[in-house]
Amino acid sequence: MRILAVTNMLPSAERPSKGTFVEQQVKGLTDAGIAVEVLLIDRVGLGPATYAKTVGVVRSRVVQVRPDLVHVMYGGVMAFLVTRATRFCPTVVAFCGTDLLGAARGPFAFRLRRAAGVFASHEAARRADGIVVKSQNLRQALPKGIDPSRVRIIPNGIDLGRFRPLDRLECRRKLGWSPDVFHVLFPTSDSGLRVKRMPLAEAAVALLNRMGIRSQMHGLPGVPHDEVPIWLNAADVLLLTSSHEGSPNIVKEALGCNRPVVSVDVGDVGERIRGIEGCFLAEPTSSDLADKLARVHDGLRIVNGRAKMQDMSLEKVTMRLLELYDAMLARWRKPAG
Repeated sequence: MRILAVTNMLPSAERPSKGTFVEQQVKGLTDAGIAVEVLLIDRVGLGPATYAKTVGVVRSRVVQVRPDLVHVMYGGVMAFLVTRATRFCPTVVAFCGTDLLGAARGPFAFRLRRAAGVFASHEAARRADGIVVKSQNLRQALPKGIDPSRVRIIPNGIDLGRFRPLDRLECRRKLGWSPDVFHVLFPTSDSGLRVKRMPLAEAAVALLNRMGIRSQMHGLPGVPHDEVPIWLNAADVLLLTSSHEGSPNIVKEALGCNRPVVSVDVGDVGERIRGIEGCFLAEPTSSDLADKLARVHDGLRIVNGRAKMQDMSLEKVTMRLLELYDAMLARWRKPAG
């Protein structure tokens, strides 16, 4: 099987954390023996003007590669254009979060751009032969009339060989963190990324300090993906305050390292941490978040998350994706009538 994977994000020296989930999904496929050709539509590096050439570039690459299937690894304008270009081979579109959920907050121009992206995602979903969503809330956000048989919920998998428990004190030594502070890891360093609600996280940690628990919050500023396990293992807890998510990989990665998670009820986080003692869902208020963080502080700070993450391994998720590919190809090749 030969796959053409189309994406508008991949890790780079300038942006080492951008699109790591795409990189990992491609790795899972190639490790399974699938030939994958990656086409990067560099929206971040080249700006929106790069979309003007997308249809022609995709059609040219399809002719060159002759793939059995095209996998578009994000929705929005890119998926809208790619599904216009791929009429002669089956296409699967994966929706990850904002591409279907848009934005409820922010300046009007920002919300308008997000709304346009959602409209483009809806059109791409209608054209696609197969649809992958990362969580149930994204399935519910698909446009009405989509054939349910074309849709699969397949969260991104994680590399459990990379995301595993490490010695906490040694990880803190590498990062220069104090051993006597309660360390809270917040999975973004961009305070302007409205969906992550960093001010809410900062307020919760500030309240925790006022409660007498000496605490420090850390972002992940330009941290390469292969170094993230050190940060997770150095931390006492992962804190997530996003207004919306699909299936955030950082939560699964933290659980793979047996680290506690405190999160608002967003995306599939509730499903991921359900039944894991020491992980908590909180209301989106600084007081309740601080209360749940304090409960982690007073507990063992190690959870049995890794056992539950076995079904989220890169290998098992890749197998689910290949099942979808096989079903799509069988449907595509079935003679009319």
